[in-house]
Amino acid sequence: MNTADIRSQFPILHQDVNGHPLVYLDSAATSQKPVSVIEAVKRYYEFDNANVHRGVHTLGSRATDAYEGAREKVRRFINASSTEEIIFTRGATTALNLVASSYARAVCGEGDEIVITPMEHHANLIPWQQVAKATGAVLKYIPLQPDGTIRLADVESTVTERTKIVSVVYVSNVLGVVNPVKEIAEIAHRKGAKMVVDGAQSTPHLKVDVQALGCDFYAFSGHKMCAPTGIGALYGKKELLQEMEPIEFGGEMIDHVGLYDSTWKDLPWKFEGGTPIIAGAVGLAAAIDFLEGIGLEAIEKHEKQLAAYAMERMLQIEGLTVYGPQHDRAGLITFNLDEVHPHDVATVLDADGIAVRAGHHCCQPLMRWLNVTATARASFYLYNTEADVDRLVASLIKTKEYFGYAIG
Repeated sequence: MNTADIRSQFPILHQDVNGHPLVYLDSAATSQKPVSVIEAVKRYYEFDNANVHRGVHTLGSRATDAYEGAREKVRRFINASSTEEIIFTRGATTALNLVASSYARAVCGEGDEIVITPMEHHANLIPWQQVAKATGAVLKYIPLQPDGTIRLADVESTVTERTKIVSVVYVSNVLGVVNPVKEIAEIAHRKGAKMVVDGAQSTPHLKVDVQALGCDFYAFSGHKMCAPTGIGALYGKKELLQEMEPIEFGGEMIDHVGLYDSTWKDLPWKFEGGTPIIAGAVGLAAAIDFLEGIGLEAIEKHEKQLAAYAMERMLQIEGLTVYGPQHDRAGLITFNLDEVHPHDVATVLDADGIAVRAGHHCCQPLMRWLNVTATARASFYLYNTEADVDRLVASLIKTKEYFGYAIG
């Protein structure tokens, strides 16, 4: 994997920020976009822009072919069995809300259980809170170990015969934990529950096979995997999607409309009301081509090596606390400097041209579990290098000096 060649394909990385070459370490929030994705979206708008599925003219046919071609590309990328199982959404948040609002509200009742973890992003927590309130279901949490990991024994004891839904993040956006979702799905199914996976942080960074994972639903966003913002997908097993009712109504998703009743199109279109995110799907297809050209296995290996290097260097800084496991983690490190607010850390780093995230990372319950109000986070992707880590470490030492603390 030639990182220098990869970096050359990302125009945004070749700029100075606050008088310093940009070091972008916030890919867990959103990734940067390569030229091939930018050009694919530009080319669509320049030559093929039209609405899909409706027109018989040439531009409409081109747009439809591009949109449905993108669906097939997503199907292959995550190894779904059919394009009928791929629903385009605005992103992982919309996809998870679709499962919660359509499927879970229909199957959950008083005293049923929904099982999640304390490390969930708000997008995979609040929808289940709302389902529990609406149906009388009970929301339960798999306990975390001191390093933020979960034990399968705890999954076994938390999931019961009353559990209808188990919903777990594949990769934590705070702890860097890679959860054993295949094994969790096996436990869920043995107890009669359905398995939902939040794949926002996993899909860009490791090879995903939804059939091998055994999940019933899988949600992800395009913007974290080199695609445009505003596009993502929900995978759902065909038999489950067929049972579900749409939650958005209007054009595109209907079959027959009468004055007092209507019927819906077949899968996947019954869940895609209105003009879809056509240019976003085109960009997502181009992003998949780009990532597969490099190889997801190579990307995962590169990121793990960077995270291990960063962990080794950062733990040498006295007064710096890293959250999550120190080994076998995804390519992000969440940390705090003693006595320095993470927003101040991020501000000083930004003055050096280094972009990191600071705050609760849409994981307020997890912050309380960690006994902090906020953290800083450096997240790595295929375009980052050890030199970026060295810049980060040097700037963190400078931050300590700026706030008057002794250097370890």
